[in-house]
Amino acid sequence: MASAPENTGSYTIKFASGEKMPLEMHKVRVVQKLNLPPIERRLEAIRDAGFNTFCLNTRDVFLDMLTDSGTNAMSDRQIGAMMCADDAYAGSQSFDKFQSAVEDVFGKKFLLPAHQGRACENIISQTFVKPGQIVPMNYHFTTTHAHIAVNGGHIEEILYDDALSISSTNPFKGNMDVSKLRKIIEENGVDKIAYIRMEASTNLIGGQPFSIANMREVRKVADEFGIILVLDASLIGENAYFVKKREAEFKDASVAEILRAFTDLSDIVYFSARKVSSSRGGGICSNDEELIDRMRELVPLYEGFFTYGGISVREIEAIAVGLRETLDESMISQSPSFIEYLVESLVADGIPMVTPPGGLGAHVDAMGFLPHIPQSEYPAGALAAAFYLISGVRGMERGTLSSVRDENGDDILSDVELLRLAMPRRVFTLSQVKYVEDRLKWLHKNRDLVGGLKFVQEPKILRFFSGKLAPIGDWPEKLTAKFREDFGESL
Repeated sequence: MASAPENTGSYTIKFASGEKMPLEMHKVRVVQKLNLPPIERRLEAIRDAGFNTFCLNTRDVFLDMLTDSGTNAMSDRQIGAMMCADDAYAGSQSFDKFQSAVEDVFGKKFLLPAHQGRACENIISQTFVKPGQIVPMNYHFTTTHAHIAVNGGHIEEILYDDALSISSTNPFKGNMDVSKLRKIIEENGVDKIAYIRMEASTNLIGGQPFSIANMREVRKVADEFGIILVLDASLIGENAYFVKKREAEFKDASVAEILRAFTDLSDIVYFSARKVSSSRGGGICSNDEELIDRMRELVPLYEGFFTYGGISVREIEAIAVGLRETLDESMISQSPSFIEYLVESLVADGIPMVTPPGGLGAHVDAMGFLPHIPQSEYPAGALAAAFYLISGVRGMERGTLSSVRDENGDDILSDVELLRLAMPRRVFTLSQVKYVEDRLKWLHKNRDLVGGLKFVQEPKILRFFSGKLAPIGDWPEKLTAKFREDFGESL
């Protein structure tokens, strides 16, 4: 197993003034120019985008906090590795490096490459989900849910009761309720369970981690009933970091040891390299060759040859380096420490945030922020649009807009309504984070000006990606006028 890079200690430090602040453990050597358009242009841009931040063009975006997927900064070692790629269609040596890194980091011998995480979900769902079957999980992700549904299955989310509490001290809100898991299996029968899925960390409820103790209990149930346990490891580095900080048994363990504890408990591990290694691509891995063989034929059908799987060989080189860099605590701690800093600053000002701070991003409770907007008018989507309008910062709605409709055409209301402000690794400076803090505080003071949204163009599948909405009333114009009144001609 690969040794972890040297651990240089805590990366949130206390200054002489008494203030605690995250410290960047990297230096910036390549920069990309940003643009902050005036609010009048931002109003035009969000209107042209149908009040859907996904449909904004980056020329109109100042800070892009939509996602951390494929947007993390790559290291000098990753960029250097891309210059040494083997361009062979089949039998590429670059794939050998990828496979070696997967075995070193995840401890899995067999690897199927895919162009990204949702491609892995497609292969896993087509292979293991039969019509009428159930996939119990700690929480769903949008594409996971869609792939399971397309193959005739349905999901059962079995978190503990307090997991959806916005403000909490529970360090592991992503834990699966094992008693509920056992009940689902006993009531439906083993044949009705396609597999059990654990997501590290739970994206849609605030990047909340689960503990190793919890996964051990899930593993016991899976073994008892002979059910496959699948781990979505797309944010496994951050989950491992939280285990080190929050699970007493592992306070002295290395990130490498914690990560392996998770993967050793899993029959199948899949990941999006867009998240786990700061690159593009993905993969499915296992030590069970029979499971791999059941999925293998779908790789050339949907992805590409077995030794590239739809991924550029240059990206494959970068993934191999990035996977090993996931073991570096100074790297994986950067986003969580920035997120914690932002969340705690906003909570201190009375802004409702998901706590404890998780991985991936800072999550604003839209229903607490905009209590006057009903869920049927998409408060998280409205908050995302309003925040872009007054700041130029693009966040993502994670609520009912990201949900689906039932058989009667009614919205299935989301458990939570969140504005996600993603924090890609090593991308933003602390002054930019403080800008986000300042503008969100201003918006909170003027929150009564924000109104709801309604669909005017609604795709049937994954509507949040490309759907178009319209404001209910003229609230964007009123918000723009108030911004100009308070800020004048300043940006």
